[in-house]
Amino acid sequence: MTTEALPPTAAELMEGAFCSLPDLIAAHARTQPDKQALVGEDATLDYAALDAAMNRIAATLQAASIAKGTPIAMVGSNSAALATLFLGALRAGCVPTPLAPSSAADQIAAMVADCGSPMLFTDEAAHAALVDTVLSVPQQRLADLDSWASAASPPAPVAIAPGDPFNIIYSSGTTGTPKGIVQPHVMRWAQLSRSNFNGAVTMIATPLYSNTTLVSFLPTLAWGGTAVLMKKFDARRFLELAEANRATHAMLVPVQYARIMALPDFDAFDLSSFVLKTCTSAPFSAALKADIVARWPGLLVEYYGMTEGGGTTLLICNQFPYKLATVGRPIEGHDIRLIDDDGVEVDAGEVGEVVGRSPAMMSGYFGRKEASTAAEWFDTDGNRFIRHGDVGRFDEDGFLTLLDRKKDLIISGGFNIYPSDLEAILATHPEVADCTVVGMPSEAWGETPMGFYVARADAQDDAAAILGWFNDRVGKTQRLSDLKRLDDLPRSAIGKVLKRELRDRFQGADA
Repeated sequence: MTTEALPPTAAELMEGAFCSLPDLIAAHARTQPDKQALVGEDATLDYAALDAAMNRIAATLQAASIAKGTPIAMVGSNSAALATLFLGALRAGCVPTPLAPSSAADQIAAMVADCGSPMLFTDEAAHAALVDTVLSVPQQRLADLDSWASAASPPAPVAIAPGDPFNIIYSSGTTGTPKGIVQPHVMRWAQLSRSNFNGAVTMIATPLYSNTTLVSFLPTLAWGGTAVLMKKFDARRFLELAEANRATHAMLVPVQYARIMALPDFDAFDLSSFVLKTCTSAPFSAALKADIVARWPGLLVEYYGMTEGGGTTLLICNQFPYKLATVGRPIEGHDIRLIDDDGVEVDAGEVGEVVGRSPAMMSGYFGRKEASTAAEWFDTDGNRFIRHGDVGRFDEDGFLTLLDRKKDLIISGGFNIYPSDLEAILATHPEVADCTVVGMPSEAWGETPMGFYVARADAQDDAAAILGWFNDRVGKTQRLSDLKRLDDLPRSAIGKVLKRELRDRFQGADA
């Protein structure tokens, strides 16, 4: 008499050399079917329901003869339906390709054509925005996902290899068609296996088309936790949901942290359940980090890295309060170096362009061999690194300080000016709530720094007074040519200031 072996648990799968996320979710559905997996404004799904929905989606894709490795484009705000579609496409061996709803309609059409998706899934807002746009493929409404995914038979098993594409993320861009970043399963496995979200209740307050979101959303499900999906971020609503769900984890970008910490009644919310808060994607001021450490329970960890992969640094803010101006040190298994304009490594303590290598690296840009090659750097041993596009310096303890994006470096009269240095000073003015500095073309100097700021509600000084205050505090070559007050700084959905948009809007003004 033989006894059939029980399927492995998720914990056992996690101990192996490689496992796909759909297999981990299936294991959770067997061992904890009633555990909440997704909590969205549109629906709440436990692991049994999520696993069954993923099977229906995968089987429906297979019934339509959509082969393994095919990109599946989707555009919409965070919802349980969007998340389930993403995961169901993975189970079919397809490549979920979430697109930003904030993209122009012609950009969305171009990205769909670029990746070769046979259809485009849209929520109601995206569908309305695309009503006058000619698409190369049919639309499928996310609101009708349940009726569309009606396959009765289970999906055929799909063998997933580590090098197979997991997802495509299109890089942000204000003009032209963004580049599709192909992230393989092995890259995601490296992220899943190095984290520990066991029993996590994670607040998902950034969009699913962002890698910032996926590095917390995916591990939450891999480890059998609960993802609480916010359709749109609101600081007070975030705290209400975090308190009500006894949230333990969150990944937020700096502007979101700033808005949360600025709420007058922040301290009235019970956030004692928090274990870990993380941040990435944009400059994170030391003062804001210190405020979060002081008033918000749980660890605060800043990650620095790229959607394309490369190297990642980590700063445990609670442990290193005297290093809050840095982004930390490279994590284990990640090699980060600094190179000069000729591609030669710089000496210790010198400034250079950041390049990184690790198990978490993109395969390349989808269909763009030249762009993929341009993003690479090889050391003298032939090891492949990814160019981060940032300029930085390591200190004597191995902590990395970022100076700026290489493309944002301002060269004025032959002098290098780092906008982040100027922004740090401008932000200390008591009437400045938010600010940025952008390089503008100048006939006299080649480029000149120009400032933009958002005033605090009770501001009394005008832009001219603040400009005079600032220029009295910096060297001659760092002085701003002009300072303009705005109601808000243009930002991407993950909080990055869109400097190109400001440059295009104000180019030639007082330069």
